Amino acid sequence: MGKVLITDTILRDAHQSQAATRMRLDEMLPVADKLDKIGYYSLECWGGATFDACMRFLNEDPWERLRALRKAMPNTKLQMLLRGQNLLGYKHYADDVVDAFVKKAIENGIDIIRIFDALNDLRNMEQAVKSCKKYGGTAEIAISYTISPVHTEEYFVQLAKDIEQMGADTLCIKDMANLLLPYDAYSLVKKLKESVKIPIHLHTHNTAGTGMMTILKAIEAGCDIVDTALSPLASGTSQPATESLCAALRGTEYDPELDMDLMNECAVHFRKVADRLTADGWRDTSKVLSVDANTLKYQVPGGMLSNMIGQLKQFNAMDKYYDVLSEIPRVREDFGYPPLVTPTSQIVGTQAVMNVLFGRYKTCPNESKGLMRGEYGKLPAPVNEEVRKIVIGDDEVITCRPADRIPPEMDKYREEIREYYEQEEDVLSYALFPKVAPKFFEYRRAQKLKLDSTMLDREEKTVPV
Repeated sequence: MGKVLITDTILRDAHQSQAATRMRLDEMLPVADKLDKIGYYSLECWGGATFDACMRFLNEDPWERLRALRKAMPNTKLQMLLRGQNLLGYKHYADDVVDAFVKKAIENGIDIIRIFDALNDLRNMEQAVKSCKKYGGTAEIAISYTISPVHTEEYFVQLAKDIEQMGADTLCIKDMANLLLPYDAYSLVKKLKESVKIPIHLHTHNTAGTGMMTILKAIEAGCDIVDTALSPLASGTSQPATESLCAALRGTEYDPELDMDLMNECAVHFRKVADRLTADGWRDTSKVLSVDANTLKYQVPGGMLSNMIGQLKQFNAMDKYYDVLSEIPRVREDFGYPPLVTPTSQIVGTQAVMNVLFGRYKTCPNESKGLMRGEYGKLPAPVNEEVRKIVIGDDEVITCRPADRIPPEMDKYREEIREYYEQEEDVLSYALFPKVAPKFFEYRRAQKLKLDSTMLDREEKTVPV
């Protein structure tokens, strides 16, 4: 085992986890040349919620952001997070949309695509992996880590073997809720290293306060690459701090040998960005930096918890908080033990709230019905059939790959946005966010018209008399 490689999440998951994905491109570019020289394995800078946030809240073209970052950082691999057949949206898309999206992501500058599925249903990742390899990207396939009677070490080892068989270049352990404890991480990584030949990449958070210990034990067990974030947006709901890990490993065989001086210079810049995000109300330091050991007790990720609290407040039922927390494991068991990550975390959480407030399965949202019908893919364990009958009645249960039921969509989307079309990427922006994208296209057009009229005024003023 040699030096460990580092992926820094400062440009994506760090501000997504701590500040609702509100960092702007003009806050990234001033230190892009320094980030590029630190010596990272990769920089995670795109995907996840950034695509939606760019258009919806920041009036930025996500594709333009990617092109700008690629140009500013020519020496470092750029990485993104992709939800398999969901891409970056909230439903399954047809294979032609997945293929076109992956092609454009790689063309515009992405090197590594981390592909995951909320249910660990490999069929939901097939097309994205195939397209990634076809267009020359590095396919990093992720295991959504969770704890349940079916999610044993043996389960994850078998899943890893299937992932390697599928053509993964790298295997990621995606511990989105910081449930992977240090010695469990050591044991799991050890077994994975014995079972697969591809590099292993660990992604965790510090929500429960164990993130850095988990990373350290994973490295000792042979983990090849780990995710960390520069300190101004590290820890708490984000990843452990890059500088701290590098300091801890300095002089050991695992030393990442990154440029600490450049990291410190970048940290000075991002501290100002963090201050701006806090001042604007996007980053509540009392919440995002506190350690919540309840995560370990209830296995509920932070985002799911805040969503649940919001729903209870809406119904003026905060007194039912602990009832809902104890209902979550029951719903999860009824639903076949899905890992709690978007979108399944929201589905299970909402159903638990409904059960406590209105009686068990008296009210079932469409998403619960979809999960029970198999629209999201194969659930890890058999569901409670009595509950399924209550939730979906005699509806057909899908056993095929959900995307097999979706006909090609690209031509339809292209036709629908003909009036806004400027680049092929616009079709994909619209496909993923059909309500958000047209508003952004209108804004873009208005900005161009404003710019054109400014240029015209300037020209008229400089015409010699």
